[in-house]
Amino acid sequence: MKPVERRLLKELPVLRRHTAYATVLALLSAALIVTQANLLATALADAFSGAFSGALSGPASPLAPLALLGTVLGLRALLSWCRSVLAHRAAADAKRTLRDRITGRLRHTGPLRLTAHRHGETATLLTRGLDALDPYVIGYLPTRAATAVVPLTIVGWLAWTDWTSALVVLVTLPLIPVFGALVGLHTAQRTARQWQLLARLGGHFLDVVAGLPTLRAFGRERHQRRVVGEMADAHRRTTLRTLRVAFLSSLVLETVATFSVALVAVPVGLRLLGGSTDLRTALVVLFLAPEAYAPLRAAGAAFHTSAEGIAVAERVFALLDAEETPTAGPAARTPVPDARTAPLHLDGVTVRYPDRAAPALHHVRLTVRPGERLALVGPSGAGKSTLLALLLGFVAPESGRVTVGGTDLARLDPDAWRTRVAWVPQRPHLFAASVVDNIRLGRPDATDAEVRRAARAASADSFVRALPRGYDTPLGEAGAGLSAGQRQRIALARAFLVDAPILLLDEPTAHLDPESEAAVTRATVRLMRGRTSVVVAHRTSLLPHADRIVTVRAGRLVAPEPTWVTT
Repeated sequence: MKPVERRLLKELPVLRRHTAYATVLALLSAALIVTQANLLATALADAFSGAFSGALSGPASPLAPLALLGTVLGLRALLSWCRSVLAHRAAADAKRTLRDRITGRLRHTGPLRLTAHRHGETATLLTRGLDALDPYVIGYLPTRAATAVVPLTIVGWLAWTDWTSALVVLVTLPLIPVFGALVGLHTAQRTARQWQLLARLGGHFLDVVAGLPTLRAFGRERHQRRVVGEMADAHRRTTLRTLRVAFLSSLVLETVATFSVALVAVPVGLRLLGGSTDLRTALVVLFLAPEAYAPLRAAGAAFHTSAEGIAVAERVFALLDAEETPTAGPAARTPVPDARTAPLHLDGVTVRYPDRAAPALHHVRLTVRPGERLALVGPSGAGKSTLLALLLGFVAPESGRVTVGGTDLARLDPDAWRTRVAWVPQRPHLFAASVVDNIRLGRPDATDAEVRRAARAASADSFVRALPRGYDTPLGEAGAGLSAGQRQRIALARAFLVDAPILLLDEPTAHLDPESEAAVTRATVRLMRGRTSVVVAHRTSLLPHADRIVTVRAGRLVAPEPTWVTT
């Protein structure tokens, strides 16, 4: 068993229960297999020996063995149905648990921690990827449980019935897993390569779709179409090579099993001709020998069909481990200080991303006093957005700490802290829902009157009322149907609705035309009044309204922290 399989069983109780149920059902099935073989052998032996002649008048009806045989066949069908139902339920529960863990981790992990490729890989994992676990849970786990029970039960019965045949079966049984493992090692490598190509294809395709307008503007959409086609062809070729290996494995396992059954059948036939064994015993051996090898052959085939699911599970746990952020245990429940009077302080903070050699922030010291309006300026990539992500708790510092009123931010409940913070990103995301629902995202329990009041404060009420259905107008995904300035004012309306004492603004006037910039600037100034505000600004429209301006370059404050000046 691979480490990832042990981890699946350890962290998913539903799979442990599923394995236990499958083992019990396999034990019952083994008992029914033995019973069926004995009943069928008895019926055939009696038929060949003419035992039925004149027996109709006896106390035992000749139809009794056939009735029992029918009952056994019905019970085996019932066990197979129960095994299928339980397996499908276990697979659905396991996938739901893993999806919840991934989405829960992403919900508590900063968006800056994921690159575009990781977003694509995560999307692939949550959809096509986790569905690949079905063959593992539905096929491989029950079959593996059967391999631990059925062959031993049959060998034990054969030992009591005909010990020489039991010895041959016991010697030849290990041949199937040995040959299966030899082919399986090659299959695992090819399946891992297949999944890597699929994840790469999904990530690249997601990135291309997101940047399609830019690609069209620069005339590069045809090139990307060729790139996606080449990646799809590479995945197709790898998939076909993996299937060829899987088919080869089936051929090898079937051949080994056939020769093993022959090694049992030929001596039994010779002994039957020589008179050293009776017909009933010979038939029992011939019926049970293939059943002893059947679970191992099925396990080999199920292993190859489930190999992709194992590769996906490895990627799932790698993602969860990579995005895991340590918590402070019980200390994480420290009450949040009063954000209206608590200063924000960065004490020697360094932030480093795994995919970058240089730190995003390096030994930054900064204090934001209560009610202060601080503007961060500097070139793109200097670390300004990372500084906001620190204050939001989206990223954790490699060294140093962020404090709120002297309390380490890492010790606070992140959900409770974020209720004190209003965040307006550079490109706010609007969902495929109505305008009122998009604004109400800031406070789900807000009334319609409060939503409209927030929209008026954000200079959004006039254009919203002009929409075909006003506040009930449905928007497309990512706010399709609104201009960039209108989307920004919807985001500001969310912030007004939250009415949090701390405001974080990430270039709210970027990429806007002059008219939209003026409207957003006026709304932003109103929003900053009476709040501790940190504004990332590339344009100068908001700088006159800041109490203090700090320049960030290459992850550092380029000069000692300026003194606090009230305007």
